[in-house]
Amino acid sequence: MRGFGQRSRRSAGARPSKAAKPVVATRSADAALGRETRGLVGPARRGSPISARGGRTAARSAVGRLPRVGRVVTQVRAAGLLGMLAAGFLFTLVTGPTAFGLTRTDLPTLTWTDPAAVRAALGLGDGTNVFQIDTRPLEAALLALPAVASAEVSVGLPDANVVVRIEERQPVLAWQVGDTRFLADAGGLIFTTVAASAKLPSGVAVVDDRRTDAGAALAIGGHLDAVDADVATRLGSLTPTDVGSAATRLRITVTDTDGFVLTGPSGWSAVFGFYSPATRSTDMIPGQVRLLRSLLIGREGTVARIILASETDGTYIAKPTPH
Repeated sequence: MRGFGQRSRRSAGARPSKAAKPVVATRSADAALGRETRGLVGPARRGSPISARGGRTAARSAVGRLPRVGRVVTQVRAAGLLGMLAAGFLFTLVTGPTAFGLTRTDLPTLTWTDPAAVRAALGLGDGTNVFQIDTRPLEAALLALPAVASAEVSVGLPDANVVVRIEERQPVLAWQVGDTRFLADAGGLIFTTVAASAKLPSGVAVVDDRRTDAGAALAIGGHLDAVDADVATRLGSLTPTDVGSAATRLRITVTDTDGFVLTGPSGWSAVFGFYSPATRSTDMIPGQVRLLRSLLIGREGTVARIILASETDGTYIAKPTPH
């Protein structure tokens, strides 16, 4: 028996443990925020009372500090609108009727072309907007002028001027009919006329055409007969030394009777004759020149007329002997 007043003792063995407290995950301060904004709010300091409601308040405060998308878009649109307005203003400034108006047209020094004809071909008025000038049709208009071989048109800035560069045709032959000379280039193109008394550039051969129909088919912009141009070019390139003459110059004439004739200042004449592609080619002219040289050397002062029938067949008539 246990005595009265004695404490009862538990029997030895395992004792029941106190129930463990459940582990509750600690919520971060930004747990109440969305996934997009999570991390903007740092963890609360130890000992600071942050409730779930306080966490949502902090999240709203963090979101308020983010840039507003609507405001950014509005600023971008405003900048774009200003850019469009500026571009429209510049376009109006450049293409307007008074902006960059043509101040002058610079032409080169021309020999065979009238400057008034050049300006008329360009058709540019003072004040024309230089940004609206297309130079290609202007160059084509200049090339249509007979004496123009090549042309280039450019616009100069900031002076707002037009610069014209022209290369004119060079005369090789001066085909004379009466008191008028038709100037032709190496291709036989007639590009201008001058008076018979006008001074010509060095090296231009003059052909005095005395045929009855001389000049009937000659006009500016037209061409000399191909055979006539070939013969005249060949004979016009000769010097007195080439034919064995002591003269200072030679003269070329064309007549209905003798065809092409070369004349020296001492009074002799050499008949080269008529030519055609079918019956008498111009390829024989170099041989005729050699024959003429052989007949003139040593007897130029005594020869009156030479007939050059071919490259090897030629006769001459002596001057009359004074009695």
